[in-house]
Amino acid sequence: MAAAQPKLEAVAADPWLRVEPLPCLLTIEISVPGFTVADLVHLERGRVIATRWTVGQDVPLRINGELIAWSEFEIVQKRLAVRLTELA
Repeated sequence: MAAAQPKLEAVAADPWLRVEPLPCLLTIEISVPGFTVADLVHLERGRVIATRWTVGQDVPLRINGELIAWSEFEIVQKRLAVRLTELA
């Protein structure tokens, strides 16, 4: 079932209604120093990769490659979540 299209009157009142349904790519970046192509080739299920990230350290959050905020990881009901700490 396709998403309902907003009515023209509603779009005129709130132009965000037109773009809100558009998909975007959200990425969280964690530095992995010294990671090489050889490491990439040898990736396999269950492998642990060391990072320089430490608990409490903010990580960049990007939308379509553009930095929009800083965030931190936390566990919420057995799931990894990201809490926004500062808008860019």
